[in-house]
Amino acid sequence: MVGLTLKQVRKNYGNMEVLHGIDLDIKSGEFIAFVGPSGCGKSTLLRSIAGLEDISSGELYIDGALMNYVPPSKRGIAMVFQSYALYPHMTVFENMAFGMRIARVNKAEINRRVRQAADILQLTDYLDRYPKALSGGQRQRVAIGRAIVRDPKVFLFDEPLSNLDAALRVATRIEIAKLKQSMPGTTMIYVTHDQVEAMTLADRIVVLRGGDIEQIGSPLDLYRHPANLFVARFIGSPAMNIVPAVIEATGEQTLVLLASGERVAVPVSTPSGLKSAPVHFGVRPEDLRLAEGSGIFGGRISLIEQLGEVQLVYLDVEKVDGPIIVKLPGTEVIHVGDVIRLDVDPQRIRLFDSGGMSVA
Repeated sequence: MVGLTLKQVRKNYGNMEVLHGIDLDIKSGEFIAFVGPSGCGKSTLLRSIAGLEDISSGELYIDGALMNYVPPSKRGIAMVFQSYALYPHMTVFENMAFGMRIARVNKAEINRRVRQAADILQLTDYLDRYPKALSGGQRQRVAIGRAIVRDPKVFLFDEPLSNLDAALRVATRIEIAKLKQSMPGTTMIYVTHDQVEAMTLADRIVVLRGGDIEQIGSPLDLYRHPANLFVARFIGSPAMNIVPAVIEATGEQTLVLLASGERVAVPVSTPSGLKSAPVHFGVRPEDLRLAEGSGIFGGRISLIEQLGEVQLVYLDVEKVDGPIIVKLPGTEVIHVGDVIRLDVDPQRIRLFDSGGMSVA
């Protein structure tokens, strides 16, 4: 079982620094996802681990061994890219076996490894087919199989599902989840812009922005306890609702005045120094509900997205920029133009200070 350690890893392109001193420990057998907006450095970080990019400064260790100057082929890493990069004139079996043949692995071992990987990825019936006869999802599984047969210490996935349509993306994501279950001792690092992939696959998620790590944690930790406004807005679809507010009083409960003029009691204490300071009040769409009484705030419905089991309701609230989004049961009878009041589970409220850092 192999872990990775990054110590103050930096990457420069000329005078532009794109990784700003990354410190990260990845445990043996973990599935780690790197997420963040375009240009945040997640693919650069992955390629630096693979050895496809030189590290400008800092140290990278794999299984306790320094890897800074070790060539990619000697790092015990297999990488799966966005593009399948299959040889069109070779069968599935030949594509998966090609690297081992170059390495002069004996035929019996090649056959064993290919068939074992094909069984894991449900490709046994396709070993004699050519890539042109496969769907996009099947081609991507062949690319993953080509990595598996190398028996790597670490798997690196660079947005492997981004070229697939929605249905194939779901199906292939399930195959990757099954792959992880079948290889519990293998360390996997997965880069994606799709937070659903990260939330459903990863043991831990690393959220990056502008070459820095914003937060590391389990999917539910990041979802329920974002460290700052960036993570709160980035993790979750729809994103967390953020409302400008001011803390009026602190104690066992904190009294918050929202921009809309409503007062809300938050069942946690906050630093007394924040009293009268501007803050942000955050709540997830699914934690809001129609109020039986006065509720915490109200507004007029501007849009309803009916998704079947649930509906996303967009609410225009006075003195709040942008709509408040509420996730309600699909059976709730409401209409565009209705004025409604909302309540919230107090335990689900988050507060952020003027610098965007979580305080409650």
